[in-house]
Amino acid sequence: RGDSLRASVTISFEEAAFGCEKEILLTRSETCGECHGSGCAPGTSADTCPDCRGSGVIRIQRGGGAFTFSTTAPCTRCRGTGKIIHQPCKECNGNGQVKKQRKITVSIPAGIDNDQAVSLRGQGGAGVNGGPAGDLLISVTVRPSDKFQRDGTAVYYEHPVTFAQAALGAKLVIPTIDGNVEYSMPKGTQPGTVFRLRGKGIPSVNGRGRGDQFVTVRVTVPTALNS
Repeated sequence: RGDSLRASVTISFEEAAFGCEKEILLTRSETCGECHGSGCAPGTSADTCPDCRGSGVIRIQRGGGAFTFSTTAPCTRCRGTGKIIHQPCKECNGNGQVKKQRKITVSIPAGIDNDQAVSLRGQGGAGVNGGPAGDLLISVTVRPSDKFQRDGTAVYYEHPVTFAQAALGAKLVIPTIDGNVEYSMPKGTQPGTVFRLRGKGIPSVNGRGRGDQFVTVRVTVPTALNS
């Protein structure tokens, strides 16, 4: 199996909420296009290793008499490949793989949170001797919002109101991740009151609904009073 690779991507608060696509640049091992992974120059082929007979391992006997035991180890002649290449490919020097830079488009699912990761199967390094490619694991960093706080699928927001609005009631324009919405605040609302906007939170990363937005009323006290 090929090597698994790691990469990272940074997205905004809104991109994490609704999902997005990002391009990342990475260097990975790929199957050589000249020899198609065989390691042999075009028109030639490899011979079976005479030491391990193509198995890639050799058996070693140790001790003696009644205390004889055997172990296995990678074949040193063919380096565990089971084959001998007499004319190596000039493109990959007989390795069967070459390093390539690739741009990979990553679909970030809606609802992903900071420090979570996206796995892309088969986008890692190429496998050896016909093995499958490894995976690509992308860690996600979400930039904090200057308005909202998040806890799971819930969004928290503090909305300032005047003393008069809290006492007499008012129609408020509340920012959400979907845009502004109106909310009728009843008269006599106390500082620190929390009201809920259902379905205005973060979508669940598994696609099962959305969270709510919780708005805390922050009453601003005037520093100077006129007549």
